Amino acid sequence: MQRVSKRGFLMTLFALALMSFIGSAVFAAGPMKMDKEASVTVKGEILDMACYLGHGAMGMKHQQCALMCLKGGQPMGLRTADGKVYLLVASHKDGKPFEEAKGYAADQVEVTGPLFQRDGISAIEVDTVKKL
Repeated sequence: MQRVSKRGFLMTLFALALMSFIGSAVFAAGPMKMDKEASVTVKGEILDMACYLGHGAMGMKHQQCALMCLKGGQPMGLRTADGKVYLLVASHKDGKPFEEAKGYAADQVEVTGPLFQRDGISAIEVDTVKKL
């Protein structure tokens, strides 16, 4: 059986204590929380974010491409009349309204749901969507 030096034992004990402290600090902090506001209702155009960000594509002349991109899984957004763009995300409880919104690419709609904001990004969780 190999003997451990006193110094080696103390270093191991210190490392274990440090890992325990870091682990408990992370656990105590809990999961990262997203800033969530009350439910909002926003009107605007459904965007295919890949084409919109890539080359400014929007409007009815881009509709067929946007429909294809959204149904293929590209991110979806909503652009208001004043130019603000919101990322649209599906609800974990009911993704049907989000899926329905994909069919309204380039159309004017009204979206209702909780507003989330983090690091300069605003997102709406789609609870309801209706074409205007």
